[in-house]
Amino acid sequence: MAPKLIEASPRSGQIGIVHLGLGAFHRAHQAVYLERYRQRSGDGEWGVCSANLRSSVGLVDGLRAAGHRYHVAEYADSKNITLREIGVIEEALFSGRDADGHWSRDREALLARMASVDTRIVTLTVTEKGYFLNPASGELRVDDPMIIGDMASPQQPRTAPGLLVEALAQRRDAGLAPFTVLSCDNMPDNGKRTRQAVVQLAEHRDAELASWIASEVAFPCSMVDRIVPAMTDADFERLASLGVTDPNAVVCEAFTQWVVEDNFPQGRPNWEAEGVEMVADVAPFETMKLRMLNGSHSLLAYLGALAGIETVYEGINNAELRALLRRYMIEEAAPTLEMPEGIDLDAYADSLLERFANDSLRHRLQQIAMDGSQKLPQRWLSGALERSTAGQSSPCVALGIAAWIRYTAGQDLQGNSYPVDDPLTKRFAELHQRHGSDPSALVAAYLAMDDVVPSELAAYKGFVQAVLVAYQALTLGGVSEVLKNA
Repeated sequence: MAPKLIEASPRSGQIGIVHLGLGAFHRAHQAVYLERYRQRSGDGEWGVCSANLRSSVGLVDGLRAAGHRYHVAEYADSKNITLREIGVIEEALFSGRDADGHWSRDREALLARMASVDTRIVTLTVTEKGYFLNPASGELRVDDPMIIGDMASPQQPRTAPGLLVEALAQRRDAGLAPFTVLSCDNMPDNGKRTRQAVVQLAEHRDAELASWIASEVAFPCSMVDRIVPAMTDADFERLASLGVTDPNAVVCEAFTQWVVEDNFPQGRPNWEAEGVEMVADVAPFETMKLRMLNGSHSLLAYLGALAGIETVYEGINNAELRALLRRYMIEEAAPTLEMPEGIDLDAYADSLLERFANDSLRHRLQQIAMDGSQKLPQRWLSGALERSTAGQSSPCVALGIAAWIRYTAGQDLQGNSYPVDDPLTKRFAELHQRHGSDPSALVAAYLAMDDVVPSELAAYKGFVQAVLVAYQALTLGGVSEVLKNA
């Protein structure tokens, strides 16, 4: 029997939030919270204008054609499904490079929306690389071509930080209070890092503007959690079998969590009514999720991909991989966390393993493996540095780094090729070409990348040696043999 459809609330025509990053996660997470809030409260003033900043206009045009409505299928398992129709997105815009290489069809409309007096919050899901920050130092990448372009033509921004600076400049010139900027990406101190990117970019334009942003704009931190795999043909077929034919649909797990620092000078929705945890300090929850959930996901992704495993579900059903993930979470990640009273990290680890074993989600390991250079500093390396400083080893992280290095060669241990999707893909290829026959030199070259690996961690000989030994074991014996001896 098909699950009951929860229909969307009526459109209000009001927009109080602009979102940058119209991807699957936004549509399955923040938009769902706002839809539930609107349905419960009848408050229509927090409609969303969502903008796609990537090189595809298809999703934007698809949402427009559907009246900005789409479906979310929430799977507790393959038999327990909730179907929601989402209607809180009132407008969809495109501000990226299209297939013909043209930039920003709707950029002026997006800036006008961000500069509007009605817009009180701007949220972001642009992934770690969308902030153009050095993963190790947190500094703005002023040598990146996109940032160089925004500095040269600040009124025609192409990046999320550039859009924020220009929109805030327009508001300041108009005498309007600034909107609140809420990052919803998986970065530690994501609000502070967003502030860093925006203020540093503004400094290259106007010192007074940068000072105004630094003193007047709120950048609260947040922690978001929901597993939202990229859609596949099989997912669309499953939805069709449930009576839903929707090219804009999203499939996700039933679990969802949102922890937000309560700092919204211009007001906000009553998110608490929908289970959002509004707190004074997000950092403990943020670090817990990054190191335990995201860190174990990455460990599974790189080792699993090298072994030819395709999905999280397949990987977690490998007993040795599952045991490794739990050992990593309990023995290496959890001891680095300082959590509020009442948080049981053993129980949290078990709940994560249970979520990974959801048989209804085909969460591809290749999707998780993307952008490792941007993700691993906060998922693994910061914790490993803390442990090394305290004289403790991190064998699971060392194995993970070895697997990542081998993964970036673009070929699994059975000889099957795959694309490596990372901002540093070209550099990886050069390192493997230069040092591929010398594991010691290759590992040393990777750990010397101080824009990824903290130099303090790379200075610990024990950690370097552990990565080298793990790399050699992987290349000589394979994943299964390594896990037997782990």
